[in-house]
Amino acid sequence: MPARIEDYALIGDMQSAALVCRNGSIDWLCFPRFDSAAVFAALLGDEDNGHWSIAPTNVESLSSTRRYRGDTLILETEWETPTGTVRIIDFMPHRGEAPDVVRIVEGVSGEVPMHLELRLRFDYGHVVPWMRKIDGQLAGIAGPDSIWLRGPLELDGQDFAHTADFTVSAGERIPFVLTWHPSHLPPPKPVDPLLALVETEYLWQDWVQHLNYHGEYRDAVVRSLITLKALTYSPTGGIVAAPTTSLPEAIGGSRNWDYRYCWLRDATMTLEALLSSGFHEVADQWRQWLVRAVAGSPEDIQIMYGISGERRLAEWEVPWLAGYAGSSPVRVGNAAAAQLQLDVPGEVMDSLYVAAKAGLMGERHVWSMQQALLNHLEPIWKQPDEGLWEIRGARRHFVHSKVMCWVAFDRAVRMVEEFGREGPVEHWREIRDEIHAQVCEQGYDPERNTFTQSYGSADVDAALLLIPQVGFLPASDRRVVGTIEAVQRDLAGDGFVRRYPTREGESSDGLVGVEGAFLACSFWLADGLQMIGREDEARELFEQLLSLRNDVGLLAEEYDPRLKRQVGNFPQAFSHVPLIRTAYGISGHGG
Repeated sequence: MPARIEDYALIGDMQSAALVCRNGSIDWLCFPRFDSAAVFAALLGDEDNGHWSIAPTNVESLSSTRRYRGDTLILETEWETPTGTVRIIDFMPHRGEAPDVVRIVEGVSGEVPMHLELRLRFDYGHVVPWMRKIDGQLAGIAGPDSIWLRGPLELDGQDFAHTADFTVSAGERIPFVLTWHPSHLPPPKPVDPLLALVETEYLWQDWVQHLNYHGEYRDAVVRSLITLKALTYSPTGGIVAAPTTSLPEAIGGSRNWDYRYCWLRDATMTLEALLSSGFHEVADQWRQWLVRAVAGSPEDIQIMYGISGERRLAEWEVPWLAGYAGSSPVRVGNAAAAQLQLDVPGEVMDSLYVAAKAGLMGERHVWSMQQALLNHLEPIWKQPDEGLWEIRGARRHFVHSKVMCWVAFDRAVRMVEEFGREGPVEHWREIRDEIHAQVCEQGYDPERNTFTQSYGSADVDAALLLIPQVGFLPASDRRVVGTIEAVQRDLAGDGFVRRYPTREGESSDGLVGVEGAFLACSFWLADGLQMIGREDEARELFEQLLSLRNDVGLLAEEYDPRLKRQVGNFPQAFSHVPLIRTAYGISGHGG
């Protein structure tokens, strides 16, 4: 059986990331970028698809404890054995010439027999590299990729892997450095692992000092912000939804997607979380990425982009990987990038408005781009679309999409009124009011006192919880209260919220099977309860959600209440961002 998703911890250098299992194995690592092919893909297959394990001999019979070192992304895993205690320190230094993974085996007490196994597999576990020893380093080369391992031990090659057995004593440190480099270039300058440890700890702690939240949920907020920073591609400012692909929304199912891209649906929430926490520089980098990504003809705007703003995210299946716990297919790329989602212009307009309120005013050409976006949205907002959740069925008139069309024109009006931008403000007001009236007439069920998922639908949708957050109606409006109560009643099982109803067999989203509770939506419900004055319920739900985090404070996309385990891609920015917002609201702490 594979390890549970929550058995993994994240390390990264803000250009790529690795998942380290509590058994000491790195089972997922993409080099040199988040969206590059994996060099360790055991997470989606088995050990033969690539992994790097360092652990005590007979680790299966031992339990481990682990933590991040203070407010950093430096992972420490510790085992107590019959003969002593050992600690492994895992991290990725902030990148210099090349990406590195550093692993330091540290003897805490006694003597502990250890075992190391390295199985390199390029191209998502498919290509076995040519291995050789060069100047004391172990080098693996195939096609454009090369991996270099430096350390004090001699490794033995057998069964397409390299292994070593050794003993670590109290006070001893045995470091290893794994480095990726283009195969046609000479190896990069070696990284000093112990110096890199000191520098990495300082850089993380220095960054966290900008935090201005000091409420009761500080630990959860800090870990979520560090995770968000780790998922930022530092050269461009783009923030990936997750560093993984194809971790299933239901164990054994086919709802497996590639999340190593940047979604515009996350833009406003991400900006608000960063700005309210004092991280204006990261927020501005994200804003600048957003502006570059959507630049061009408005009709070409997409729901997601690559980490440098790439538009072509062709989706294909990886036949040689069996999938996590047999959940297939494994997918690379994401065909949803080509969908029509009418909420996207609203996300862009709202993000740039939030940025402007924080003093991050865009250049004049950005306002011209926003006006062009509105001109594009005006004739198409009445069309059906695929909606926020990227259904792969028939297009519908999703209420959330219409609400976000209202947001687009509302924010344009506010930009004129509050910041002196020029534009046909009366015309924008008319469109805004028309959208508002249509949603209230066709997207609201007066008998049940709730907004619905789409026009004429009997279902509700967790995205409706955002109606008061975006200002479409105040939280005190009876229709908003009724909608929050309907979502809680119809979609919240065991307190955790599903995005929309899914049923066994073919569901309304065009996909087969069911999924777990969507954690972002569960945080939205806590927000909604707090906004309508049910503060005790909101706090209870929020703290229940916090209890779902793994032992190092990380959340996946979803939670399966039946299996009582995390599911979906991991760790998920779209779970950690609303956690930050809810923590501020519940604790009454202003940014």
